[in-house]
Amino acid sequence: MASWFYASEGKQQGPFPEGHFRDLVAQGVVRPDTLVWTEGMAGWQKAAEIPGLIGGGAPPTIPGGGPPMMGGSGYGGAGGYAATASGGSLSVDFGILEFTWRSIVLLIGMIFVIPAPWAFVWYTRWIVSCVKVPGRPNLSFTGNTMTIVPWYFGFIVLAVLLSFVGSEILSNLLFIVQIVLYWLLIKWMVANLASNGQPLGLSFTGSVWAYVGWNLLFAISIITIIGWAWVAAAQMRWFCRNVEGTRREIVFKGSGLDILWRGIVATILICFIIPIPWVYRWIMNWFASQTELAPRGSLRA
Repeated sequence: MASWFYASEGKQQGPFPEGHFRDLVAQGVVRPDTLVWTEGMAGWQKAAEIPGLIGGGAPPTIPGGGPPMMGGSGYGGAGGYAATASGGSLSVDFGILEFTWRSIVLLIGMIFVIPAPWAFVWYTRWIVSCVKVPGRPNLSFTGNTMTIVPWYFGFIVLAVLLSFVGSEILSNLLFIVQIVLYWLLIKWMVANLASNGQPLGLSFTGSVWAYVGWNLLFAISIITIIGWAWVAAAQMRWFCRNVEGTRREIVFKGSGLDILWRGIVATILICFIIPIPWVYRWIMNWFASQTELAPRGSLRA
C-alpha cells in the first residue's frame, strides 16, 4: 500500500496509508490546493492535480516503491523535493545526562544477567530515537523483548554446559554460536526499524557465513595492531550494502585511517572515566556523519 504525505503550515505530515489518507481527503483535511506527495512522484503537487485523488474515482497509479525521499521540517515544493532527493548523512543527538543514567541502568541490567534482554531493548528504543535520518522523521525501534529472550538464555545454558566439558574445540564452537546470535540480532534490529510508527520494511541480507568471516578476520587483524581499523571500515561498507528495502543506497564513507586515530583518541580519553559520555557521542556522531543515503547506483562508476 502507498504511503502519502501532505504539507500543512510549512511542514510535512505523514506518512499515511492509502485508506487513512483517503479519509483525510473526505474529511476536508487534505483540500484540492493541499500539496501532497507519495513515492514515485517527481515532486510535490496539489491534490487536485492528481487524477482520482480528489472527487473519488480509482486511486491514482503512481510507480515506485520504498521509502519517501523527503527530508527536513518544511516541504519546500518540488524544488525542496529535488534538494533532498539525493539523501544526505545521518546524525545522532542526545543529552549527556540522559545518556549517562540510561547507560548505567543498562550496565546494571547486564550485570544481573536476567534483566539484560529487557534493558537492551529499552536502551535500543531510546538510542534509535536519537538517530536522525533524511526523509525518515521520528525513527523508532519496535522490537519485542520476548523475541530475543530464547536466544539469550539459550546461549547462557549452552555456555554453562560447555564450561563443564572444557574442550578447546567446543569453546571455539561456542564463539561461532555467539557470532551467529549477533547476526540474528542484527537482522532482527534492522527489520524492526520504523518511522512515524510505520515499519520501514528493511531487511539485512548479509549471509551468516560472511558475517562469521568478517568477525574472524577482525579477530586476526588485531595481531597487526592497526589493521583492525581497515577491517572495521570494510565491514561497515559490507553491512550497509546488505540493508535492503529502500530505494536509497546506504553508503559508509569513513576510512580505516579515520577509525584508527579516533579509536586511539577515544581509548586515551576513556581511561579518565569522566569523558566517556562525550567520547561515546563524538564517535557515534562521526559514524553517523559518514553514513550517507543516495539514489541506488549514483555512487558507482
